[in-house]
Amino acid sequence: MSVELTFSEHFAVITLNRPKALNALSFGILTELDRALDTVAASSARALVIVGAGDKAFCAGADIPELMNRTLMQEHQGAGLGQAVFNKIAALTMPSVAVIQGYAFGGGLEMALACTFRVATERAKMGLPEVKLGLIPGYGGTQRLPRLIGEGRALDIILSGRTVDAVEAERIGLVNRIDSEGSPVEIGQRFMEPYLKHSLCALYFAREAVLRGNQVSLDEGLRIERDLSTLAYRTNDAVEGMTAFTEKRPARFKDH
Repeated sequence: MSVELTFSEHFAVITLNRPKALNALSFGILTELDRALDTVAASSARALVIVGAGDKAFCAGADIPELMNRTLMQEHQGAGLGQAVFNKIAALTMPSVAVIQGYAFGGGLEMALACTFRVATERAKMGLPEVKLGLIPGYGGTQRLPRLIGEGRALDIILSGRTVDAVEAERIGLVNRIDSEGSPVEIGQRFMEPYLKHSLCALYFAREAVLRGNQVSLDEGLRIERDLSTLAYRTNDAVEGMTAFTEKRPARFKDH
């Protein structure tokens, strides 16, 4: 299998295991990833860590030979598959982190952009080089990157096809942190640890409020926040959290 799924305590770990091809995304791997994400969503895991096997690449992007000599409908369906799979990452109720060690180009960076967070090692290199092939990103890069780092910076990266190193990526907000201590799995788990003490319900509602509000007017965003805040009050975790506060004890959240 080119996509390995393991569970460790509260973590689900997805490893792209095709190191000789720099973990490139074939359509077969996208299908495997799709199935793995369904298993993650149905599990009791509270955080997802995505890594690439080997020390050269997180994911070097699409499998270019597969993209050639296709019909118009096949090209359209291929983009739809990549977008649908990465949308599953973004829609998970649990937070996720992509640990970028080595290269994250094209579809690899687009997969990382679908995660809640991104952590890079010092050697990480990332970009959306599709324009160098006479193409444009098709798995969400033109939409998620501007929402993350702003239109101007995103256009620079997309239209130039240039490579961004870890230092610049952290400076512009493309990655949340640079960390090279330990394996990618250890780095990802260490990054996610602070979030595990909170209710998954609250984390999900907060993420949804930010993501939905980022695409609408302030007034509409405030309405979204109001509605999701009201829903949060209806959870058992909210009752437990407020009760624990008044009783001066740590909350024991059960994610419902």
